[in-house]
Amino acid sequence: MPFGVLSTMPQSLSPDYSYCPRCAEPLVPKIRGGLPRPGCASCGFVHFRNPAVGVAVVLLDDAGRVLLGRRSAGGNVGEWCIPCGYVEWGEDIRDAARREFLEETGIDVAIGDVCAVHSNFHNPNSLTVGVWFYGQIAGGEPRASDDLDRVAWFPPETPPEPLAFPTDRIVLADLASYKKKSP
Repeated sequence: MPFGVLSTMPQSLSPDYSYCPRCAEPLVPKIRGGLPRPGCASCGFVHFRNPAVGVAVVLLDDAGRVLLGRRSAGGNVGEWCIPCGYVEWGEDIRDAARREFLEETGIDVAIGDVCAVHSNFHNPNSLTVGVWFYGQIAGGEPRASDDLDRVAWFPPETPPEPLAFPTDRIVLADLASYKKKSP
């Protein structure tokens, strides 16, 4: 995605800051890492806008179906997703996956191996790097909560529509492909 002319700060570059958080001087475009970034000519501060880290848990039942949730809050209300959320500042990524899954589904899980990692570009104002972990039930009963109003099991090859996130479609397609290759 091109950033445009350096004489103006592109809107998509940093809606977070117009003034330096250290010295309150106006930020101007500075080239760092080959890209224009908001920087302070006075104190040298440079704002690097980085993606947030999202986590999700892929929970499969004995029939190979995956537990999905229907969103009831935030964006994509009424659309289905692999239960997910954000890593909090100072939180271990696996602890975040377990916490988010429990909050949304009522199921406590043991976090296993990484299933997938993808960059998420579906919301240009909130880019994320998503990490999907395999999970195993450690306790609890399925019940929708937090950002979900329904949870249900679906074969990965025939998820319900609409799906909330394009990367979930990729993860589900990979699960379906792997399932076909397995005995």
